[in-house]
Amino acid sequence: MRIRPPHLAALTLGLIGFAQAQKATLTVPDNLVTEGIPAIPQSIVDSVSRYIESRRAFCVGWRPTKREMLILTQIGNTRQAYSVAMPGGDRHQLTFFPENVGDALYGPSNPNWFVFQKDVGGNEFYQYYRYDLSTGNSALLTDGKARNTDAIIARDGRTMLYMSTRRTGVDTDLYAVDVENPSTDHIVAQFKGGGWTPSDVSDDGSTAIVVNYVSVNEVHLFLLDLKTGQLKELLPSGKEQIAYGYAAFAKGGRHIYFTSDQGSEFLQLKQVDLDSGKVSIITSDIPWDVDGVALSMDRSMLAFSANDNGMSDVYLLDTKSNRYRSVPGLPATTLTGLTWNNNDRDLGFTLDSAKANDAFSYDVTAKKLTQWTFSESGGLNPQDFQSPRLIRWKSFDGKEISGWLTVPPAKFSGPRPVWIEIHGGPESESRPFYLGRYNYFIDELGMAILWPNVRGSTGFGKSFVKLDNGILRGDSYKDIGSLLDWIKTQPNLDSDKIFVSGASYGGHMTYVASYLYADRIALSMPIVGITNLVTFLENTSGYRRDLRRVEYGDERDPTIRAYLESIAPINHSTEISKPIFIVAGQNDPRVPITEASRFKDKIKSTNPNTWYLVAKDEGHGFQKKSNWDFQMYATVLFLQKFLLGPGNGPRD
Repeated sequence: MRIRPPHLAALTLGLIGFAQAQKATLTVPDNLVTEGIPAIPQSIVDSVSRYIESRRAFCVGWRPTKREMLILTQIGNTRQAYSVAMPGGDRHQLTFFPENVGDALYGPSNPNWFVFQKDVGGNEFYQYYRYDLSTGNSALLTDGKARNTDAIIARDGRTMLYMSTRRTGVDTDLYAVDVENPSTDHIVAQFKGGGWTPSDVSDDGSTAIVVNYVSVNEVHLFLLDLKTGQLKELLPSGKEQIAYGYAAFAKGGRHIYFTSDQGSEFLQLKQVDLDSGKVSIITSDIPWDVDGVALSMDRSMLAFSANDNGMSDVYLLDTKSNRYRSVPGLPATTLTGLTWNNNDRDLGFTLDSAKANDAFSYDVTAKKLTQWTFSESGGLNPQDFQSPRLIRWKSFDGKEISGWLTVPPAKFSGPRPVWIEIHGGPESESRPFYLGRYNYFIDELGMAILWPNVRGSTGFGKSFVKLDNGILRGDSYKDIGSLLDWIKTQPNLDSDKIFVSGASYGGHMTYVASYLYADRIALSMPIVGITNLVTFLENTSGYRRDLRRVEYGDERDPTIRAYLESIAPINHSTEISKPIFIVAGQNDPRVPITEASRFKDKIKSTNPNTWYLVAKDEGHGFQKKSNWDFQMYATVLFLQKFLLGPGNGPRD
């Protein structure tokens, strides 16, 4: 018998182990339903392992009496609340739930508790709880059944106002509860419709500002007497459609700061004198939406941000003079979550860029920017991540459309495959943000990713956002066609290898692109997308149905219904010849699972390359890391199989 040298035996075993690893596949978790998706090789799981460990941190508030920040971040499977005692300090986990904590807020004075919100399985029937920092216990503040949202805590430090659908399941009414005594929960005012939210409470606790959102272009402001329930419209607009955003009482309560687009294409910061009714425009020289506003605790300063071509400019305003100055030294990023510390000196917020998404503060006295969290990037160097650039192109009617394009590093030569990611809403905007795990597709697979802002997107003026309403819907579809034309003119982009994806309304646009441009795209992945606007409007949750009819048209009108049926992707499913990967959440209250399941059942007989993934414990998009990970693995396999070909990324 011939005996092999030990080192050769070890090498042979190593090669066998490597071969076995290459053939090993991922077990599909029980909470996921898959159809048409092949077994996922372990090699894909291994290749993306570092990228899926990137994290984000969001500033949501400050602990009263302390310079301690409250943040939300997802270190485990779900997003939870953490405290950070100092800049760069450890993130101390406070909540431990199998479901995401959706929001968290301190009251203005009590440092011993905060309020947080969560749902179950993505159903969006949110409940509010009080978290006791001394015991770690949580107490339910709401009814445990209805959808409860938009909580604010009054200046008394104990009264929480919030909206709830518990009366009818459709209308959102105003409720109040003493956070330290949940048995006091009671209804304050009844409203018709699902667009009502509280905005602020006067210092004496007698009056609330209440907002009624009818559409992105029509919002109304009201003053509500919290004792009598009397409602009075602030600044009645008659027949004119006006959008309002932020609204809060100035010091003394006789003035209100607010944002509106009356007389302008964009939301401007304004002030109204409640005695005279006189309105003063404060930011007439800023030609962009003022999209974030926060008053300091003593109401002597007001911080606000403006959306300047997708980037955030930040300003500080002296409320005595209403004069403001820009905040220098901030990086060119997107800023959200403005929140003041009780010391009226530290302004907290979240900065979101191609390199990171983390919590920061700005000392308005020392004029110093401080980073509080340093989120992990899976061991990768975030400075190596590619940054997007703003692009523009002309659509079919000469209208200028814009978007953001990130291209892979120079190590990839030749025209690159293109991933078009369409945002939802449609009243939303794609802005530069931290890509996290999606850097894998850019840095490892050499794909370019492009985020268009088709007509109907926010951030470009109120006229632009109206351009896709009702029977104008098809014009936004054509904006994607013009983008495909633009891609064809770019020598660094491969117009023969285009992948289209999007979630929610972006998922609807993806379905549309799949049939309308079937000869121009290679494959698509609609996520929680609408396949028929008629059945969507008939089956979406009642509290949001009328709000969506303003955007898409009223399906009860025969003319509108016929038009919506004519453009419905499900009625064009036989025209979709390219591979399609459908993703949905079983508990989705916005786009019911039937939108995806009916489409899948109809298309799979004519399109053999139909993949289908449903999470039983998710709603409107995957939130749990384990589910999101599986979706990523499957997406990589989908791209390898139908777009990238041999030699691009890990192979089975």
